[in-house]
Amino acid sequence: MAVTRMSKLTAICDQRHQESLLQTIQGLQRIEMRDLKKENTSNQWVKEYFAEEAALMEPTQEAELVDLQKDIQQAIQFIRHYGAKSKNFSLKRSFLSLQELEAGIDEEKVRKQLPEILALEKQWQKLTAEKDSLNEAETWLSHWQYLDINPNTLLPNYTDLFLVSLPASGYDAFKESIAKEANFYFEEIYVDEREVNLVLVFPKQAQTTATALLETSGGSKIEYAYQQEPKAELAEIKKQLTTNQKAMEELTRQVGQLIKIIPELQWAEEVFLARQQREFVKNQLIHSRYLVVIQGWISSKDQGMLAEEITQRLGADEVYLDFETPSEAEITEEVPIALENHPIVAPFELLTEMYSLPKYNEIDPTPWLMPFYFVFFGMMVADAGYGLLMLLATTFALKKMVLPTGIARFAKFFQILSLPTIAWGLIYGSFFGLTLPYTPILSTENDVVQIMILSVAFGFIQILVGLFIAAKEHIRQKDYLSAISDGFAWQGILIGIVIAVAGNSLLDNVALTYLGAAIAIISVLGILFIPVLQSTSKLKGFAKGAYSLYGITGYIGDLVSYTRLMALGISGGSIAAAFNLIVSYLPTGARFTAGIVLIIILQGLNIFLSLLSAFVHGARLQYVEFFGKFYSGGGRGFSPFKTAEKYVNIKRKED
Repeated sequence: MAVTRMSKLTAICDQRHQESLLQTIQGLQRIEMRDLKKENTSNQWVKEYFAEEAALMEPTQEAELVDLQKDIQQAIQFIRHYGAKSKNFSLKRSFLSLQELEAGIDEEKVRKQLPEILALEKQWQKLTAEKDSLNEAETWLSHWQYLDINPNTLLPNYTDLFLVSLPASGYDAFKESIAKEANFYFEEIYVDEREVNLVLVFPKQAQTTATALLETSGGSKIEYAYQQEPKAELAEIKKQLTTNQKAMEELTRQVGQLIKIIPELQWAEEVFLARQQREFVKNQLIHSRYLVVIQGWISSKDQGMLAEEITQRLGADEVYLDFETPSEAEITEEVPIALENHPIVAPFELLTEMYSLPKYNEIDPTPWLMPFYFVFFGMMVADAGYGLLMLLATTFALKKMVLPTGIARFAKFFQILSLPTIAWGLIYGSFFGLTLPYTPILSTENDVVQIMILSVAFGFIQILVGLFIAAKEHIRQKDYLSAISDGFAWQGILIGIVIAVAGNSLLDNVALTYLGAAIAIISVLGILFIPVLQSTSKLKGFAKGAYSLYGITGYIGDLVSYTRLMALGISGGSIAAAFNLIVSYLPTGARFTAGIVLIIILQGLNIFLSLLSAFVHGARLQYVEFFGKFYSGGGRGFSPFKTAEKYVNIKRKED
């Protein structure tokens, strides 16, 4: 398959049909909207014919919808965190059309519930702040509860009184200082390892001395902010805390009853998200007095589907549709890239996307990388038990659960990759690190050299395929000389070397050796002299050819890189076997109790590391050793106008 061919859609309709048309387009999820108010070559007609209209900003409800979403998220979070512990209600993910989604909301009910829920949240915050304040007061008063007077009502004529708090480390120094002062008296009220609270009584005229004494010992004067003695105030605080606790328990009960409406709130949030996206798009359109003009990018094969859908929703004569082939300027600057592959190949598009999408007229590398990645991944994990577990887990998830689109794509990806994992596990005779009861085709203990040769052979084949694609792309562009120098000649060098080595070392055939050498030499001459034919300066052309020929050292490194297929496959199986051996050393009783838990944890860790390593290193082989031969990328991904699908999957036509 290839990069999807795109058409530029233009739709014109009466302003009355704007919302219905946008909803139809959004529900299809197959059109990327164009911003008609953005200045570029393709939008010159807007400036020419709709200059005044383009300058206008249509009033929209986007800000209101954003606020509604924030309120819903805040309400859901409040209910989940502070409601009575009960069943965790949530909207069950399902497939719905956009029309079904928007028809299923009771908007009036939601708009009425939100202020009520947020009012409960404010009440909760008030009670929480009150509780914190009371707890703080309770702690403070508990430290002073044995003070049997109210310092604010004690009005001596000749003496003064300080409530003092000082660090325990300065208490001894304080006592020594007090002993030196006449008519100074103190009494401990509370002592712990960190602080000391006490009452200091002294003559009124010695207040300056008392203050200096506190500063010297690191103490501070405490203001008493209550009307009664501490014990009475503490009793009152405890009553208030009891009242506060009962109020919070009642509020928790009320909030807990709201947990059942979380699915309704999530449904409403999904609807408001869809509407907000439509409101955002409205300011990318052109509005005249009566008409609205919409443009976007659509796959050429989806044109009929769009026309059919609009006819069903709005009528055949209510919307004018026009489809244009993109211009060269639009292909270079604007046309988005969507890939179109067989359902088995399509999950591997995520590897291409992680690297870079192809340009519009460039080859899609996904079908070419898929069989190699398929084989390489299985060879690096290479355990039939791990593969079977992957197959069961992904199949269950895909069949029994409605997954978010991105997660479903990953599940399908690993479901396909479970098959080569099982196959290579059977080839190596490995099942969760255990040796299967038959002689394996390849033994990870005895056939390491053969596995390494096989790994390099797979790499050799992939490099040849990459060079073939490079030549093929040059031929498509009618650059035949580059097809030889960048593709076929390098294939000739590699194949010639292999034939010569095989003839000399393996088959002891002189004719085969000379044939391989001849193929390689002719190919070398092609790489050296084709740039001379292509260049106006023969010397520069020869230098370019010589520099290109130096790249043969890179091919040696490329082939060595493929030995990781052998290394990871053997190491993963060896680690799994080592974990099994560790558990086998446990006593019989422990082996079937703690040992079961231990082996699950250890094998789970090895599965995770094996899959991660295979995913990363398999991708690296594609990006460096394979893509480097023919692929540049740089395309911008297709971003269709759709819903957020935060809680609900929107049905596509094929669903």
